[in-house]
Amino acid sequence: MIKKAFIFDLDGVIVDTAKFHFIAWQRLAASLDINFTEVENEQLKGVSRVNSLKKILEWGNKEISPEVFQSKMDQKNEEYLELISTLSTSDIMPGVHDFLLRLQQRQQPIALGSASKNARPILEKLGIKNLFEVIVDGTNVTKAKPDPEVFLSACNQLGYQAQESIVFEDSVAGVQAANKAGMISIGLGEQEILHEADEVFEYFTDMPNDYINTLLSKKK
Repeated sequence: MIKKAFIFDLDGVIVDTAKFHFIAWQRLAASLDINFTEVENEQLKGVSRVNSLKKILEWGNKEISPEVFQSKMDQKNEEYLELISTLSTSDIMPGVHDFLLRLQQRQQPIALGSASKNARPILEKLGIKNLFEVIVDGTNVTKAKPDPEVFLSACNQLGYQAQESIVFEDSVAGVQAANKAGMISIGLGEQEILHEADEVFEYFTDMPNDYINTLLSKKK
Protein backbone atom coordinates (compact mmCIF):
# COMPACT_ATOMS: atom_id res chain seq x y z
CA MET A 1 0.00 0.00 0.00
CA ILE A 2 1.35 3.40 -1.01
CA LYS A 3 1.44 5.88 1.85
CA LYS A 4 2.26 9.56 1.98
CA ALA A 5 2.21 12.18 4.71
CA PHE A 6 -0.88 14.38 4.43
CA ILE A 7 -0.29 17.74 6.14
CA PHE A 8 -3.03 20.32 6.62
CA ASP A 9 -2.90 23.99 7.51
CA LEU A 10 -5.68 25.03 9.90
CA ASP A 11 -7.04 28.51 9.25
CA GLY A 12 -8.77 28.70 5.88
CA VAL A 13 -8.23 25.01 5.09
CA ILE A 14 -9.95 23.08 7.89
CA VAL A 15 -11.96 25.91 9.41
CA ASP A 16 -12.73 29.48 8.38
CA THR A 17 -11.29 31.41 11.30
CA ALA A 18 -9.88 34.08 8.99
CA LYS A 19 -12.92 36.27 9.66
CA PHE A 20 -12.22 36.14 13.41
CA HIS A 21 -8.55 36.97 12.90
CA PHE A 22 -9.58 39.91 10.72
CA ILE A 23 -11.94 41.32 13.34
CA ALA A 24 -9.36 40.94 16.12
CA TRP A 25 -6.51 42.46 14.10
CA GLN A 26 -8.74 45.29 12.89
CA ARG A 27 -9.68 46.17 16.48
CA LEU A 28 -6.01 46.09 17.49
CA ALA A 29 -4.98 48.28 14.55
CA ALA A 30 -7.75 50.76 15.36
CA SER A 31 -6.46 50.98 18.95
CA LEU A 32 -3.13 52.11 17.46
CA ASP A 33 -4.84 54.48 14.99
CA ILE A 34 -3.79 52.32 12.03
CA ASN A 35 -6.10 51.61 9.09
CA PHE A 36 -6.51 47.87 8.51
CA THR A 37 -8.57 46.40 5.67
CA GLU A 38 -9.09 42.97 4.11
CA VAL A 39 -6.21 43.76 1.74
CA GLU A 40 -3.76 43.90 4.65
CA ASN A 41 -5.45 40.92 6.31
CA GLU A 42 -4.78 38.78 3.23
CA GLN A 43 -1.04 39.39 3.72
CA LEU A 44 -1.21 38.04 7.29
CA LYS A 45 -2.49 34.58 6.30
CA GLY A 46 -0.06 31.93 7.53
CA VAL A 47 2.03 34.55 9.37
CA SER A 48 2.79 34.25 13.10
CA ARG A 49 1.18 36.59 15.62
CA VAL A 50 4.49 38.36 16.34
CA ASN A 51 5.29 38.97 12.68
CA SER A 52 1.69 39.99 11.96
CA LEU A 53 1.86 42.75 14.57
CA LYS A 54 5.25 43.84 13.21
CA LYS A 55 3.72 44.16 9.74
CA ILE A 56 0.77 46.19 11.06
CA LEU A 57 3.16 48.56 12.84
CA GLU A 58 5.20 48.95 9.65
CA TRP A 59 2.07 49.73 7.63
CA GLY A 60 1.06 52.36 10.18
CA ASN A 61 4.64 53.66 10.54
CA LYS A 62 4.33 53.21 14.32
CA GLU A 63 6.74 52.21 17.05
CA ILE A 64 5.74 50.81 20.44
CA SER A 65 7.68 49.57 23.46
CA PRO A 66 8.27 45.82 24.00
CA GLU A 67 5.83 45.94 26.91
CA VAL A 68 3.05 47.49 24.82
CA PHE A 69 3.87 45.08 21.98
CA GLN A 70 3.30 42.11 24.29
CA SER A 71 0.11 43.57 25.73
CA LYS A 72 -1.27 44.17 22.22
CA MET A 73 -0.50 40.57 21.25
CA ASP A 74 -2.26 39.35 24.39
CA GLN A 75 -5.20 41.64 23.63
CA LYS A 76 -5.50 40.25 20.10
CA ASN A 77 -5.38 36.65 21.28
CA GLU A 78 -7.96 37.21 24.02
CA GLU A 79 -10.39 38.79 21.56
CA TYR A 80 -9.73 36.03 19.02
CA LEU A 81 -10.36 33.29 21.62
CA GLU A 82 -13.60 35.02 22.61
CA LEU A 83 -14.69 35.13 18.96
CA ILE A 84 -13.94 31.44 18.31
CA SER A 85 -15.58 30.24 21.53
CA THR A 86 -18.73 29.45 19.54
CA LEU A 87 -16.97 27.14 17.04
CA SER A 88 -18.51 23.70 16.48
CA THR A 89 -18.45 20.85 13.95
CA SER A 90 -20.70 22.93 11.69
CA ASP A 91 -17.81 25.35 11.11
CA ILE A 92 -15.55 22.80 9.37
CA MET A 93 -14.86 23.84 5.77
CA PRO A 94 -16.92 22.03 3.08
CA GLY A 95 -15.69 18.50 2.34
CA VAL A 96 -12.82 18.51 4.84
CA HIS A 97 -14.28 16.10 7.40
CA ASP A 98 -15.15 13.54 4.72
CA PHE A 99 -11.69 13.86 3.15
CA LEU A 100 -9.99 13.30 6.53
CA LEU A 101 -12.17 10.27 7.24
CA ARG A 102 -11.33 8.74 3.84
CA LEU A 103 -7.63 9.25 4.55
CA GLN A 104 -8.03 7.59 7.94
CA GLN A 105 -9.92 4.65 6.41
CA ARG A 106 -7.02 4.17 4.01
CA GLN A 107 -4.56 4.34 6.93
CA GLN A 108 -2.83 7.41 5.51
CA PRO A 109 -0.85 9.44 8.09
CA ILE A 110 -2.37 12.85 8.85
CA ALA A 111 -0.70 15.89 10.45
CA LEU A 112 -1.52 19.50 11.15
CA GLY A 113 1.03 22.18 10.24
CA SER A 114 -0.18 25.57 11.40
CA ALA A 115 1.21 28.85 12.70
CA SER A 116 -1.74 29.09 15.10
CA LYS A 117 -0.99 28.72 18.81
CA ASN A 118 -4.64 27.84 19.35
CA ALA A 119 -4.69 24.84 17.00
CA ARG A 120 -5.37 22.18 19.62
CA PRO A 121 -8.39 23.85 21.28
CA ILE A 122 -9.81 24.69 17.85
CA LEU A 123 -9.53 21.07 16.67
CA GLU A 124 -11.20 19.96 19.90
CA LYS A 125 -14.11 22.36 19.34
CA LEU A 126 -14.47 21.00 15.81
CA GLY A 127 -14.46 17.43 17.15
CA ILE A 128 -11.68 16.21 14.82
CA LYS A 129 -8.52 16.38 16.95
CA ASN A 130 -8.40 12.57 17.13
CA LEU A 131 -7.96 12.36 13.33
CA PHE A 132 -4.47 13.91 13.51
CA GLU A 133 -1.53 11.70 14.42
CA VAL A 134 0.77 14.73 14.68
CA ILE A 135 0.00 18.37 15.50
CA VAL A 136 2.69 20.98 14.84
CA ASP A 137 1.61 24.53 15.63
CA GLY A 138 2.92 27.92 16.67
CA THR A 139 3.95 26.55 20.07
CA ASN A 140 6.35 24.04 18.46
CA VAL A 141 8.18 26.08 15.82
CA THR A 142 10.09 29.36 15.71
CA LYS A 143 10.24 30.12 11.98
CA ALA A 144 7.18 31.44 10.21
CA LYS A 145 6.00 30.47 6.72
CA PRO A 146 7.29 30.75 3.99
CA ASP A 147 10.00 28.96 5.96
CA PRO A 148 9.09 25.25 5.72
CA GLU A 149 9.97 24.41 9.35
CA VAL A 150 6.39 23.62 10.40
CA PHE A 151 5.83 21.21 7.49
CA LEU A 152 9.25 19.56 7.77
CA SER A 153 8.66 18.99 11.48
CA ALA A 154 5.26 17.43 10.73
CA CYS A 155 6.52 15.00 8.09
CA ASN A 156 9.56 14.08 10.21
CA GLN A 157 7.33 13.26 13.17
CA LEU A 158 5.16 11.12 10.93
CA GLY A 159 8.30 9.35 9.72
CA TYR A 160 8.22 10.51 6.09
CA GLN A 161 10.52 12.41 3.75
CA ALA A 162 9.55 15.79 2.31
CA GLN A 163 9.10 14.35 -1.19
CA GLU A 164 6.59 11.88 0.26
CA SER A 165 4.47 14.68 1.73
CA ILE A 166 1.40 16.57 0.52
CA VAL A 167 0.46 19.95 1.97
CA PHE A 168 -2.97 21.63 1.88
CA GLU A 169 -2.74 25.42 2.19
CA ASP A 170 -4.82 28.54 1.63
CA SER A 171 -2.04 31.13 1.87
CA VAL A 172 0.72 32.18 -0.51
CA ALA A 173 3.28 31.91 2.30
CA GLY A 174 2.11 28.38 3.09
CA VAL A 175 2.27 27.25 -0.54
CA GLN A 176 5.76 28.73 -0.84
CA ALA A 177 6.82 26.89 2.34
CA ALA A 178 5.60 23.56 0.95
CA ASN A 179 7.33 24.19 -2.37
CA LYS A 180 10.60 25.13 -0.66
CA ALA A 181 10.49 21.86 1.23
CA GLY A 182 9.98 19.92 -2.00
CA MET A 183 6.48 18.82 -1.03
CA ILE A 184 3.40 18.62 -3.23
CA SER A 185 1.35 21.76 -2.59
CA ILE A 186 -2.45 21.82 -2.94
CA GLY A 187 -4.00 25.28 -2.70
CA LEU A 188 -7.47 25.91 -1.27
CA GLY A 189 -8.85 29.19 -2.53
CA GLU A 190 -8.44 31.33 -5.62
CA GLN A 191 -6.24 30.22 -8.52
CA GLU A 192 -4.94 33.73 -9.22
CA ILE A 193 -3.70 34.08 -5.62
CA LEU A 194 -2.39 30.53 -5.14
CA HIS A 195 -0.99 29.99 -8.64
CA GLU A 196 2.34 28.76 -7.22
CA ALA A 197 0.61 25.63 -5.87
CA ASP A 198 0.80 22.37 -7.84
CA GLU A 199 -3.00 22.32 -7.96
CA VAL A 200 -5.72 24.65 -6.69
CA PHE A 201 -9.31 23.97 -5.67
CA GLU A 202 -11.78 26.37 -4.12
CA TYR A 203 -13.02 23.70 -1.70
CA PHE A 204 -12.37 20.03 -0.96
CA THR A 205 -15.80 19.33 -2.46
CA ASP A 206 -14.40 20.41 -5.85
CA MET A 207 -11.85 17.57 -5.85
CA PRO A 208 -12.59 14.45 -7.96
CA ASN A 209 -13.88 11.39 -6.05
CA ASP A 210 -10.66 9.48 -6.71
CA TYR A 211 -8.38 12.41 -5.88
CA ILE A 212 -6.65 10.58 -3.01
CA ASN A 213 -5.50 7.97 -5.55
CA THR A 214 -4.23 10.78 -7.77
CA LEU A 215 -2.26 12.28 -4.89
CA LEU A 216 -0.75 8.95 -3.88
CA SER A 217 0.62 8.48 -7.39
CA LYS A 218 1.61 12.14 -7.85
CA LYS A 219 5.26 13.15 -7.84
CA LYS A 220 6.77 16.61 -7.45
